Amino acid sequence: MANEPSSTKPYFLRAMYEWCLDNGFTPHLVVAVNSRTRVPQGYVKDGEIVLNINFSATKDLLIGNEAVTFSARFGGNPFDIYVPVDAVRGIFARETGQGMFFEADEAAALLAEGEPEDPPDGPPDEPAPPTGNKRPALKLVK
Repeated sequence: MANEPSSTKPYFLRAMYEWCLDNGFTPHLVVAVNSRTRVPQGYVKDGEIVLNINFSATKDLLIGNEAVTFSARFGGNPFDIYVPVDAVRGIFARETGQGMFFEADEAAALLAEGEPEDPPDGPPDEPAPPTGNKRPALKLVK
């Protein structure tokens, strides 16, 4: 049997990012926070975080096939962000709300429910809030 093709999701993310920049818009990611994401927990709301990934808000942004990584400041403090591609729920332009949103992967849903898996390079810089049985929900941001 032939190898399965790679996911199209990181390619769509890169394309929407370029579209936002080409049109002078500010690209934002909607991320379902799970045990594999490394984001500042104080900015997580209802199991999700919205991240500004404009070139002026990030340092060393890489939208790779497995993860989105960059450094950014939150409340004046530097933070290294790690978001597995399967945790990305959408990418959109802040000014228009136009973008792409993705259905939850079954594997990502299991991770969001608390199946343990360590993030790369050790634990997050901030303690994670207590976990409940709450599943992330996608909200339309305009």
